[in-house]
Amino acid sequence: MGASGLASHILVSTVPGAHLATWGIAALATLGIILRPFAWPEAVWAVLGAAALVALGLIAPASAWAGVLKGTDVYLFLVGMMMLSEIARKEGLFDWLAGIAVRQARGSATRLFTLVYLVGVVVTVFLSNDACAVVLTPAVFAATQAARVENPLPYLLICAFIANAASFVLPISNPANLVVYAAHMPPLSEWLARFALPSLLAVAATYVVLRLTQRRVLAAQTVATDVAAAPLSGTGKLAGLGIVATAGVLIAASAYGRDLGPPTFVAGLATTLLVLAIRRGGLVAVAKDVSWSVLPLVAGLFVLVEALARTGVLGMLSDALKGAAATAPAEAAWGAGVLVALVSNAVNNLPAGLIAGAAVQASDVSERVAGAILIGIDIGPNLSVTGSLATILWLTAIRREGLDVGAWSFLKLGILVMPPALLLALGGLLLVP
Repeated sequence: MGASGLASHILVSTVPGAHLATWGIAALATLGIILRPFAWPEAVWAVLGAAALVALGLIAPASAWAGVLKGTDVYLFLVGMMMLSEIARKEGLFDWLAGIAVRQARGSATRLFTLVYLVGVVVTVFLSNDACAVVLTPAVFAATQAARVENPLPYLLICAFIANAASFVLPISNPANLVVYAAHMPPLSEWLARFALPSLLAVAATYVVLRLTQRRVLAAQTVATDVAAAPLSGTGKLAGLGIVATAGVLIAASAYGRDLGPPTFVAGLATTLLVLAIRRGGLVAVAKDVSWSVLPLVAGLFVLVEALARTGVLGMLSDALKGAAATAPAEAAWGAGVLVALVSNAVNNLPAGLIAGAAVQASDVSERVAGAILIGIDIGPNLSVTGSLATILWLTAIRREGLDVGAWSFLKLGILVMPPALLLALGGLLLVP
């Protein structure tokens, strides 16, 4: 038996069977989320995995419930954003914005592409990557419909990729940022000094690669110029103000170190109820069209993470990270960033962020290593269709419009888009004093 075979034999023989079973179920559940066998929704596989862990006694019901409760802030954030998106869609805000974008494009498919990309950056930075997927995707689809473009996919792909590429400009740009740093979140000025250059490089690289890969499709597109300017209703304006106010609330909450879920939920609920009060009805229609299935998906992922944590994987990761950072800090930053980026696609960046964040806090590594891990968590998911919650939300949004992107199709594009952005961002991070 060779050295590598002996090491594998020792590892397997020393790991309790219950731990191996937990890892196996988590892997199968993740595979189900990625491949969606029988065309079942992603949430089904996450819930089945969590239920199997409980049924087989691999995690106690109380521990599983504790894992579910750890996602409360995420649930509230998502519900608030989904309510904002749905009420804005129903009140015509997205159609109105679509008309503006199409008229500004002046018949140019590439100009429309760039406009959508810039808007995607702004939405991601100030409302988060999940909001970009939930709020911007229907607006972009409305713009392509107004422009009467034959293939809307190049524009919709922007919403998926920029949601991750621009998600570390500010702490609130991705809820995973708050998970990784937790109580050790640096002040905003320090954050910008550390991540401004890496963010700029990631956003620019993603645009260049997306633009090049979609150039043939864009060259064949025609964009209408005869889009009439339609007035926005009073309730549509109110929905827009609600979204802007939510952005302000999120920035304030982040500045004071508060959770983002409760204020987002309150802002979304208040905006929805105010609009419906003016309209005198429509609550059932709004509730019916919200993508509630994302909540059990997230809950299932939290249970899987809770079970994995109880196998001691966090301790192993923390020890390995601490040892590598102590002996070779620069190499550790590169290695950790790339590794976490790949792992995010294997298990989704939400559980990966929870695990990596706990490891970072336990090992007390340098700011560069912590920053590299955060970049990997944020950009890495651009490789696969289920790498991040934002991409899953994006998939849900485009499926509502009768479109879909398979795992293999997304992977072929992600292989081209993600690595340059990741490597440039990591390089930019290491250049910062």
